[in-house]
Amino acid sequence: MVLALVAVQGAGHAQDFPPRKPVTLVVGFAAGGAADSAARLIAKKLGENFGQTVVVDNRGGAGGNIAHQFVAKAPADGSVLLFGSVGPLTIAPHIMKVGYDPFKDLAPISGGVNFPNVLVVHQGAGVKDLAGFVAKARKTAGGVDYASTGAGSASHLAGELFNQRAGVDMVHVPYKGGAPALQDLIGERVTSYFAAPPTALPHIETGKLIPLATTGLTRPAYMPNIPTVAEAGYPGFEALNWYAFVAPGKTPEPVLERWNAEIVKVLNDPAVGEALKVHGLTPQPTTRAAFAAFMKKEYEQWGKVVKERKISMQ
Repeated sequence: MVLALVAVQGAGHAQDFPPRKPVTLVVGFAAGGAADSAARLIAKKLGENFGQTVVVDNRGGAGGNIAHQFVAKAPADGSVLLFGSVGPLTIAPHIMKVGYDPFKDLAPISGGVNFPNVLVVHQGAGVKDLAGFVAKARKTAGGVDYASTGAGSASHLAGELFNQRAGVDMVHVPYKGGAPALQDLIGERVTSYFAAPPTALPHIETGKLIPLATTGLTRPAYMPNIPTVAEAGYPGFEALNWYAFVAPGKTPEPVLERWNAEIVKVLNDPAVGEALKVHGLTPQPTTRAAFAAFMKKEYEQWGKVVKERKISMQ
């Protein structure tokens, strides 16, 4: 009876929701990028729904891997969540040593948002379409360079997949997030970037950046006049970017289920959906099981690209 009482009391404390201490949503990229914008919007609504502020903590660096390692070792009591991303969860473990196992040290909660990248160049690059960009890449000694949000990130692998499919050899230039990558692109210190639409669109509209193609299988509604890479000569090309919610791996199941319910509620909120879509982001609420299956599929798919391209950061 004593053991049963202790177990019940322990379970009750572990399942406190919302957690008794401040809630933190960790983001693996610098403030100002797509991940940060989406995380802050969702965190604000989460806090409003259960009357407790959800603080966004930006921990940029290593393509988001620093944040993922931090959360993998954080208290597993529901007070720390991660707005995880495709790179650290399904790509980086194939190409470098990371301080976490994405399937053991992190627990899936729900999908978050997804979007295609858009390949953009600065206005001084001298190209206006994908064919011209490929021709430039083949003619330029050493190849043209392309920015990414970090080694092992979605923008990095989008470039590697394009290298493979187009038969070019672009030079990879990793940054600590989308904001600094975009800043150097606009400043013409790097030639191209598979950018997140939310951060690139304002600069496309002003003419500072030239959009060449998007990386989904279909054209996004907010870029109806920009062809996909697949349409522009590389059938089947697809490289989506996505962010999702995970927690420390030992977080109790009841707490994970409660967080899933709260997050799905926010992502299904019409006002939140419209706000995300304005930035080119598509809400992706899922069950915990559905997101776990999706993550496994992405992990296997990008593992094949890494192997075929012989990519390694060890």
